[in-house]
Amino acid sequence: MNKISTLLVDDEYLALKLIEDYLSKLPEMEIVDKARSPLKAIEILNSRHIDLLFLDIQMPTLSGTNLLKTLKYKPVTIFTTAYSEYAAQAFDLDAVDYLLKPFSFERFLQAVNKAKEQLLLINSVHETPKKAESDSARTSFTIKADGKYVRIQFREILFIEGLKEYVKIVCADRYYVTLESMKNLCEVLPGQQFIRVHKSYIVSVEMIKSLSGNMLEIGDYEIPVSRDKKEEIIKLLFG
Repeated sequence: MNKISTLLVDDEYLALKLIEDYLSKLPEMEIVDKARSPLKAIEILNSRHIDLLFLDIQMPTLSGTNLLKTLKYKPVTIFTTAYSEYAAQAFDLDAVDYLLKPFSFERFLQAVNKAKEQLLLINSVHETPKKAESDSARTSFTIKADGKYVRIQFREILFIEGLKEYVKIVCADRYYVTLESMKNLCEVLPGQQFIRVHKSYIVSVEMIKSLSGNMLEIGDYEIPVSRDKKEEIIKLLFG
């Protein structure tokens, strides 16, 4: 992997300095810029590509979570904050990790390694010039689970369940848990074979047996369907 371009956003000078010091120990990381104002951060993010964003939450004018919501193209994001109560909201925004201040270098490194894993997957997807063309050609994708790289055939998958910063990929004979976001998997999986039926579930279209109320039957599992997705699913599966 090339240098990982990084932006640091925090209204506290000492917090920025600590992250900068930690990153200086990691030669693969490149600090593109630092911002103590969320509005300045948005200006930077809209003007150049950033791989990894370290983002504080409690800031004047605009919170870190609201800043992330404004972005059309979101970098891989690690939140850095002194407040634990925003963790659920952060992971809903597909943050790769959530660092509570003060954090050690060891904990910081764990977060960076998670981010690197996610960037590897994103880059492997973007190596294909056009997703629409690649969908018909690709039959599998690769994840890291149980300390090794595993290739999974699309035809093996029953459904995928989101578990905050992890996902559970359920196949007919086993399942895998890997560090990934539902958003990125929606980009990886071929659209004609898979559909997101709920905030926490992506299902294989051909594996669906029936729909009863707001529950899909897939193999021996029942999968909930969001209200706003039910009509689309009925039209797709049952005409």
